[in-house]
Amino acid sequence: MDPDRYIQQLSQPGALASLHVLMGDEPLLVAEAGDALRVSAQRAGYAERRTLVLDARSDWSAVLADAQAVSLFGDKRLLEIKLPGGKPGKVGGDMLARLGALAAQTPPGEAETLMAVHLPRLDRATRESKWAQGLMQSALVVDIQPIDRSRLPAWIGARLARQHQRTDAETLAWMADKVEGNLLAAHQEILKLGLLYPEGQIDGQDVERAVLNVARYDVFGLRDAMLAGDTARTVRMLEGLRAEGEALPLVLWAVGEEVRILARLAQARQNGQDVGGLMRRLRVFGAHEKLAQQALARVAPNSWPAAVQHAHDVDRLIKGLSVPGRLDDPWEEMLRLALRVAAGRTSGRQAA
Repeated sequence: MDPDRYIQQLSQPGALASLHVLMGDEPLLVAEAGDALRVSAQRAGYAERRTLVLDARSDWSAVLADAQAVSLFGDKRLLEIKLPGGKPGKVGGDMLARLGALAAQTPPGEAETLMAVHLPRLDRATRESKWAQGLMQSALVVDIQPIDRSRLPAWIGARLARQHQRTDAETLAWMADKVEGNLLAAHQEILKLGLLYPEGQIDGQDVERAVLNVARYDVFGLRDAMLAGDTARTVRMLEGLRAEGEALPLVLWAVGEEVRILARLAQARQNGQDVGGLMRRLRVFGAHEKLAQQALARVAPNSWPAAVQHAHDVDRLIKGLSVPGRLDDPWEEMLRLALRVAAGRTSGRQAA
């Protein structure tokens, strides 16, 4: 059973299975499934909870005693057995198989002790081992698989829908790029959108500002000042970002990505291609499009390749590498990069 179906089933009235096996490595989904079970168990009268974290060298003798213990006060309880390494050893494997057999003898809803075994994602050989088969034969097994990149936009969209919010497919793909490999970060950003915006459709630019917002001086404000040719504001905002301790890689991402986009647009214009169509594909629209047009008109077309190289040089400086012809301070070079776009180049001479 997948975690969404499992959580939905737990939310419905009905007797709880005696043994639950939650198997997976994705922290957010594992935590959500475990939390749902605890809530459901408490609602069913399992007021106490005991957690054991075990491995192959642990004393497994207490596990069976805990599983079969009857409270003097008649209280039912939830017993959680966590096996982070997924290797119980011979004694532990035998004990887990016994828990499976014990669950087989206990009808749903009648167990004094509700058991939940938490395992990492197991390989095929381990799944087919005697202990795993014995454990799972009578258990409700929740197979918590990772959300790969191809499924991530749909996953984010489904989570937004839970908040009665939605956005376009391009914005979902953009969010997926920003949080790929970190569902906890995705979860936090989705909750943030729920706090910042009302139910319904959320504009893509609003999502971008919320996801990468950096308080008073934000990277998108820096980008807009740079594109508008407002050199004083560009300097002021970059100094503010530095003073507030903003991560320079994030600042470089905002400025460097814009430089690369403008370089592509300038090249397309020189080649007589459809710049408007390319802007739509690159998600440059609205106020952003107008500012980009200003920058393209201000900066000489053959200056963009040097600007792209400048962004690469700043990246090397951030990583602690020396770049001939550049200042040692990456923040200072970041400022020079932003100003070369803000100030523009009126001549055809390519700058370094």
